[in-house]
Amino acid sequence: MAKRAERPGDPIKLIGLLWRPAEAVSRSGLTPRRITEAAIAVADGEGIDALTIRRIAGDLGVSPMALYPYIAGRPELIELMLDAVAAEVYAAGPLPAQAGAWRERVERVAHANWACHMAHPWTVELPPGRPVPGPGVSGKYEAELAAFEGIGLGDMEMDQALVAVLGLVSSTARQVLSLRRIREESTLTDRQWWESVGPVLATAMSGASYPIAERVSTTVGEATGMASDPEGSLRFGLTTFLDGLARRVGAAG
Repeated sequence: MAKRAERPGDPIKLIGLLWRPAEAVSRSGLTPRRITEAAIAVADGEGIDALTIRRIAGDLGVSPMALYPYIAGRPELIELMLDAVAAEVYAAGPLPAQAGAWRERVERVAHANWACHMAHPWTVELPPGRPVPGPGVSGKYEAELAAFEGIGLGDMEMDQALVAVLGLVSSTARQVLSLRRIREESTLTDRQWWESVGPVLATAMSGASYPIAERVSTTVGEATGMASDPEGSLRFGLTTFLDGLARRVGAAG
């Protein structure tokens, strides 16, 4: 389990770190941005559990104590990382509000967040907390709300619709990334794994009857070669959500 119980650390210090970061560059070249980028590189490559102040200091060629004037501690550093990643989401492309019809805008929100999670798998490993929004998170929230602006939703509904889309994306990404790790650590493909487990499971389940589950799981397995199809589920869930939202607001996508 990821080391996240301490989130978000000292919120007062975090506000200053997010909104008024130290601009002075030390002799070692340290800045909050450089420290945050080094931390993101570690988390991207090795997972969030590999992130320690000592590790980041070592990568930057300084003592651990040299980092504290810039980032306060590990909990605050994680929040700085999340804010920096949030700022990246739309940095390379048009904002959701600029992507065309409202359905296209919402789909862009989903796709952009999916890409972010795939690039930074640790972002779905962190349990929810009480985060202090920084400029990256605030800008992302503003941009994504704009995808729902003017389609007939109230303010509360706009927030709820956005949270629903982001939740669908993050939960699917968590499943996909977990399966990816299992496959990377295993010497067997999914099909080979089921071929080894299947006969034993069939014996254990002898006499039990689950006709619908058996039919559906067989169909999924034959179509995908896997026990489940998370990315297909994401596409289906997003389409179904958008169809329902269109009916609710009486607007054509």
